[in-house]
Amino acid sequence: MVRFVLRRLLLAVTTLFAISVITFLLFFAVPSSPATVMCGKNCSPEQIAQTEKRLGIDQPLVDQYGAFVKGVFVGRTYGEGDFVRRCPAPCLGYSYRNDELVTDTLKRTVPVTVSIVVGAAVMWLVIGVSLGMVSALKRGTGFDRFAIGLSLVGASLQVYFFGLVLLLLLVYSTGLLPAPSYTPLTENPGKWALGLILPWITLGFLNSALYARLSRAQMLETLSEDFVRTARAKGLPKRQVYTRHALRAAITPIITIAGLDIGASLGGTVITESIFGLQGLGRTAVRAVSDLNLPIVLATVLLAATFIVVANIVVDVLYAVVDPRVRLS
Repeated sequence: MVRFVLRRLLLAVTTLFAISVITFLLFFAVPSSPATVMCGKNCSPEQIAQTEKRLGIDQPLVDQYGAFVKGVFVGRTYGEGDFVRRCPAPCLGYSYRNDELVTDTLKRTVPVTVSIVVGAAVMWLVIGVSLGMVSALKRGTGFDRFAIGLSLVGASLQVYFFGLVLLLLLVYSTGLLPAPSYTPLTENPGKWALGLILPWITLGFLNSALYARLSRAQMLETLSEDFVRTARAKGLPKRQVYTRHALRAAITPIITIAGLDIGASLGGTVITESIFGLQGLGRTAVRAVSDLNLPIVLATVLLAATFIVVANIVVDVLYAVVDPRVRLS
């Protein structure tokens, strides 16, 4: 198991290194100077040269990338003289447009996105998987038909429509819930949960529809396998057959999709954040693109890639726990 995890970690490090090189080249190895893009159209040549020096992009490209990687591990200093900005590790750059370290921007926005995704993921996994598994065990009953219909409704709706409907009904019309907002969990856990309940319900309900259908299909397929019929023939109790044998085999594809969905969502839930007025990683990335704020765009791309790579590692480890045969691959 240890060797299996080490192989996955080595592959993850190699992948992140390749992504960092490609992303850095896309944003900084361009014909025109990145300082021209970040400084704006009205900057004079002297201001552009000053911006290049402050950001360290007046050096050869290899030296720039080396300084960027060094900053991630040990930190770095931008500028000189009257303009000096110390960026402690992990340093992901300095935003000239915002006059702010990129890490400071991420410290404000990443907790918002993580809070939205984690809460919603718990809802869609618990509701979706439970609904799908029970529906498969009660195939053909009224509950099964209700679950299928509910999942079809959820799969047909869109975040921007369902979220606005919830805002209208639960906030503006009835006042049952306060307007969505973000309060740090360490400050007030109750206010943190109350301010994010609408994004959780929106993402949780819509994504649970997919997981309900997937769980039902996987459970029905597993129940028809030979090993399940053998377990029944041996006289094992139904609960043991369903939980220890059928559920364990049916849940492996769900682990894969759940890991990838959560990893991708952590990269930024742009529509959800925009609908509910939350300043998370997704909205920050979109604004950085529109403002041509290259350091923040670079950092958000790398962070999103890191989330997905880490999610893949977690999925591989869970796969190895559920199915020991995976460790041999």
